[in-house]
Amino acid sequence: MPTFQTVPCVNINDEFVDVVSIDVKQGEFVNSGDVVATVETDKSMIDVVAEQDGYVLRVDCEPGQKIRVGAVMFWLGATRDEAIPEETKDTSSTVSAVRQPTAKARAMLKELDIDPARIPASGERLSVADIEAWLRKGGKPGKAAASTQTAIRREDAPTVAGDLQELSPEAAGMLHTVAWHRDFAASAYLEVEYDPKPWEERAAAYATEHKLMLSPLLPLMAFRLAELGRERPLINSTIVNGQRFQYTPVNIGFTVQAGAMLYLTVVRDTQDMNAAQFISALGEVQRHAMAHKLPPQEATGATLSFSSMARWNVSRHTPILPPQTSLIIAHAAPKNSDKAVLGATYDHRVLTGFDVAQVLLALSRPA
Repeated sequence: MPTFQTVPCVNINDEFVDVVSIDVKQGEFVNSGDVVATVETDKSMIDVVAEQDGYVLRVDCEPGQKIRVGAVMFWLGATRDEAIPEETKDTSSTVSAVRQPTAKARAMLKELDIDPARIPASGERLSVADIEAWLRKGGKPGKAAASTQTAIRREDAPTVAGDLQELSPEAAGMLHTVAWHRDFAASAYLEVEYDPKPWEERAAAYATEHKLMLSPLLPLMAFRLAELGRERPLINSTIVNGQRFQYTPVNIGFTVQAGAMLYLTVVRDTQDMNAAQFISALGEVQRHAMAHKLPPQEATGATLSFSSMARWNVSRHTPILPPQTSLIIAHAAPKNSDKAVLGATYDHRVLTGFDVAQVLLALSRPA
């Protein structure tokens, strides 16, 4: 089945990007990770990489064009002659009364029971950003959605004097994560205490074998979580519109505190890695995070996540679920204690307490 790839979000506050170059042609085969285009904003430039293998069926943009974030850039297929869905073929630049919604916008319209004809589109296709702008200006969901929660809520202004301030991109991202956790996941928490010595011995032996200066304890635990994601596919899935969505790759999210900024870095396609490859890839994205230069593919797309606050001597913490995931592990190891703690925030729509307890027990000891 043909799949499309959209314009990435280079900076959270940017609505449009400029296409600098298109590096593929129709009919060409590309591998996942190949550079297919370059885009830029006023602040930065980034290579766009293919998200999967496939033949380029059609390119929907060209160099020099200003294109909206989230718009379709190109289509990929398993064969050169695979047919693209008819509804995507209207490339007219004239303004029409109703623009074809993007896939994400179509899902949002269905969830909120909104007729797309009520919402003006700012680009060639009706986008999620158009729907959100319409809601902020007073647009109302349909009757079928009136009794459900949505990601956008209105709040009363405080009665104490003060000024509204724009959120930083990082704070806006955190707000989005917290809103998804609040409005969609049936979140729950569970934890176990465990003896950290076997893991410490495993990390020390690995460091000696591979001549590492720093302890690989946390990367090794995160890699074990990746293995569990392969062994237990349920934890590597989410709920979308009342159905379970099973992820194909195991993309591990790993929290990194860089100064005042908290990033959820992402190592993609860990199912194809061994421990050494994972540790190397994780080290690379951590360096990018510390330099505040994370490209979009290293800051999005987590399917399963790991977080640790051991360096701050925290005894336990309850992390927020990243959007469209069902499990994030919380690691804590208080100093001067012979016990460490593994906790998990999980989506009860996908996982039961039994499922999560089994994962925590498996993670509490090296494989």
